[in-house]
Amino acid sequence: MIQNRIKRLMVLCVLACCMSAPLAATELVVWHAYRGAEKEAFQAVCDQFSAQSDGVTVKTLAVPYDAYADKITAAVPRGKGPDVFIFAQDRLGGWIEAGNTVEPIDFYVDDEMRERFLDNTLDALTYRDIIYGLPLNFKCIALIYNKKMIDSPPKTSAELVALAKKHTNAEAGRYGLAYAYADFFFHAALMNGFNGGVFAPGPRPTLNRPENVKSVELILKWSKQDGILPAEPSNALITSLFNKGKAAMIFNGPWFLGEIDPSVDYALAPLPALDEAGGNPMKPWMTIEGVYVAAPSENKDAAFDLVNYLTGAEAGKVMALKGRQLPANKAVYQLEEVKKDPIMQAFVTQSKVAVPMPNLAEMSMFWSPATTAMNTIIRGTATPKDALDKAQVQVEKAVAKLRKQ
Repeated sequence: MIQNRIKRLMVLCVLACCMSAPLAATELVVWHAYRGAEKEAFQAVCDQFSAQSDGVTVKTLAVPYDAYADKITAAVPRGKGPDVFIFAQDRLGGWIEAGNTVEPIDFYVDDEMRERFLDNTLDALTYRDIIYGLPLNFKCIALIYNKKMIDSPPKTSAELVALAKKHTNAEAGRYGLAYAYADFFFHAALMNGFNGGVFAPGPRPTLNRPENVKSVELILKWSKQDGILPAEPSNALITSLFNKGKAAMIFNGPWFLGEIDPSVDYALAPLPALDEAGGNPMKPWMTIEGVYVAAPSENKDAAFDLVNYLTGAEAGKVMALKGRQLPANKAVYQLEEVKKDPIMQAFVTQSKVAVPMPNLAEMSMFWSPATTAMNTIIRGTATPKDALDKAQVQVEKAVAKLRKQ
């Protein structure tokens, strides 16, 4: 009897000690590719989350962008990666198809959470009707113009060409318009404006559809006939032209703003509508940085709490004002400090007609054939139709090979 009482007392003592001991801290590891002010802002919101959480701390790791996607692909499925990672939606389908990389989060997402985001941004992180991440920031191109050269930005393609011609003197190295028109990402604004696209409903490639051909023909007109674009425009050339006052207008995104010389007085406006496409607006591709829970994470509930916090209005305010990012949370743009920011408001306006870049696994098959096609067209070694027909065949073969794996 006495021995049994002693045993019970010992058990109660052990339980009491366990209950009084502090809970083990949970550390969440987050991968991102931010630098500079963006990195500082992101670290600040992660620190805020740690300070507000009970026993959860966040450790961030900045991964060089050039190696980032491959690092996710190689490390995360093997359980060697983070609990949470941030990346644009264009790789999402491939990672889901590969398996054990991204955790579906439908279970956590309620109607109120769905309503917090800008239009189309949550759709970009949905694959086969399942939500795999929440939108953090978005990026798209818009019209950037030199205010000393352009009083009122063009609203139509006819106005664009007329204005650009006034500021073009190719012999003096001056152009009314400069952008990376041979880059398929930038060209998508025209392609989508013609209601073209790289996929039919579903994953069927449609690179050579008639609307896409028409969009490339318009580029040739601007370049060869109207003469308003520099030949072979590299990013370095575009930056140089704009900073030296030798390009009146450019098409570019928020990542370019940090490269503009402080002496340049510039402003932003939406891309013009296309008279050649019945007045449809130019519709640039929009990339959405998603925040994902890594499938092998052993702290999925805590990881989603962080995902939820990072995409909320409190964190969005810090990333907008301190990091100069474009949060996908629409409440951020109702803040007085952000309402007064013409640059952020211009990109939000542009986002309303932007098209989220497809997140299908087949998307990765497009870049090389499309880039080759655009270069041959610009150099004049192939017609738009012939070049896109050839690229279509290459994409179809690559997609078929992907599906057999």
